[in-house]
Amino acid sequence: MSKIDFTGRVAIVTGAGSGLGRTYALELAKRGAKVVVNDLGGARDGTGSSDAAANQVAEEIKAAGGEAIPNYDSVATVAGGENIVKSAVEAFGKVDIVVNNAGILRDKSFLKMDENMWDAVVAVHLKGAYCVSRPAMEIMRKQNYGRIVMTSSTSGLIGNFGQANYGAAKMGLAGLTNVLKKEGAKYNIKVNVIVPNALTRMTEDILPPGMQDVFKTENVTPAVVYLCSEQCEDSGRYIVATGTPNGILYCRSQVMTGPGKKFDKVPAAEDIMQNWGEITNLNGARFCEEATELFMG
Repeated sequence: MSKIDFTGRVAIVTGAGSGLGRTYALELAKRGAKVVVNDLGGARDGTGSSDAAANQVAEEIKAAGGEAIPNYDSVATVAGGENIVKSAVEAFGKVDIVVNNAGILRDKSFLKMDENMWDAVVAVHLKGAYCVSRPAMEIMRKQNYGRIVMTSSTSGLIGNFGQANYGAAKMGLAGLTNVLKKEGAKYNIKVNVIVPNALTRMTEDILPPGMQDVFKTENVTPAVVYLCSEQCEDSGRYIVATGTPNGILYCRSQVMTGPGKKFDKVPAAEDIMQNWGEITNLNGARFCEEATELFMG
């Protein structure tokens, strides 16, 4: 088994001041990466800011013999994203890896969710990935190498009550990945999605109580480290990483398409109703690498 090593690589981890981002940053640095530890240092709802979180993790890395710099820019603006990437280039000369991990929560049932709650969450999760990934991809394209990891959630892939803003943003990241895997393929840029399930300050009152030992942040880190490595040749994959009462599970999740029902002519709505069971049957479902497979198959 070849060892995954990041010597000579430069990684940006957003939201790396605590929780999952912290474990990613520490492990990447332990394996030789030079790390930009980005964290605005705000509260769980995105309010406030502090240098302390990013500073602490950067110091942990340096104390262990690694190389890291802190960064406090918000991912939610183009200027912030550009400055995060600029910080990496100025300190270490390039960018090889981006882990889009920064996130906030403003949970409320949909009919009680105001525009500010919606916009703030979408801005950090979905727009934030755009703001950081775009300038990073420009560098990756020139050097013909890059690894980008998006962070989605079962709240988007499956759904969770009271998280319409969060779920929409997280599913949007899956769609963004579908496109970037194609645009990055020519330049050896692999873009994948991690779907983590871990106990952090964002999830401490969402996950079942007493599950600290099951949903450790360290459970997710090995999958992220692999997705960041040059050994990972897959792109466009959604990888779930979660603790369970019987062990730690890693699996692939994906939008699948069933065989459906073909009609020789435009059907009436009643024909759709009559054949609904066959139309919605997922027996024999498959993953389509290209949209053309849906209408040319």
